[in-house]
Amino acid sequence: MSIHSKPVEKKVTVNSVKKMKGVEKIVMITAYDALFASIFEKEAEMILVGDSLNMSFMGRSDTLSATLEQMIYHTQAVCNGAKLPLIVTDMPFGSCNTPDEALNSAIRVYKETSAEAVKIEGGKEKKEIISYLCDNGIAVVGHIGLMPQFVRAEGGYRVRGKSEEDINTLIEDAKALESAGVFTLIIEGVSNEAAKRVTESVSIPTIGIGAGDATDGQVLVWSDMLGFFDKFKPKFVKEYIDGADIVKRAVMRYRDEVKNGIFPDEEHSYG
Repeated sequence: MSIHSKPVEKKVTVNSVKKMKGVEKIVMITAYDALFASIFEKEAEMILVGDSLNMSFMGRSDTLSATLEQMIYHTQAVCNGAKLPLIVTDMPFGSCNTPDEALNSAIRVYKETSAEAVKIEGGKEKKEIISYLCDNGIAVVGHIGLMPQFVRAEGGYRVRGKSEEDINTLIEDAKALESAGVFTLIIEGVSNEAAKRVTESVSIPTIGIGAGDATDGQVLVWSDMLGFFDKFKPKFVKEYIDGADIVKRAVMRYRDEVKNGIFPDEEHSYG
């Protein structure tokens, strides 16, 4: 039986997230609009405006066609809805190919939204770019393991860290990103053992998604967690409600009441 944890009561910062490693589990969830961000505000230390919106919000088959303009628009909405969590913007595919391009993209995010950090997918090959951003006042969240922006290059989604060689590669990536300046690290789609060893190898917090329970926190896509996205369900997703069914039933009731002249009634009409 779980005990309801204390809600978020004060503004979460980069420094407060860093201090949570080994002390308190970090709760992160995605959001794309002000309404859901306001609902999640006191239950999550971090909100990720993920390029996953391209799939759950736009109905695309992957994240790759998300644009910087889309990410900024949705980040603006999330920042309007939630003031306490630390807001992180996913840098979309093609926006961070060079240090200067990455900095220009991140500066737009900082100037046009209230986001406190950006997230970049990639391992040690992104070290120079991330270091450049951090040197110029941009807070960065790293992302290693299964990386959705690499899905076409890698021929699909595959779990990482199943061999000793690959675990060592992930540890090298994590250490490289830590030295570049990331303040936390998302680890996606890796074996439990790999996530555990990566988490132990760095002094910054790790946040898992499909990475077992040894990380310093967890993140889920809200539409997966609430049972709205039913095209496919990854093994690591736990549905806390069947949101799609609940909403469909409510809309069916609305339709029936309109068709049968039940709604609006006197209670819901002006005299």
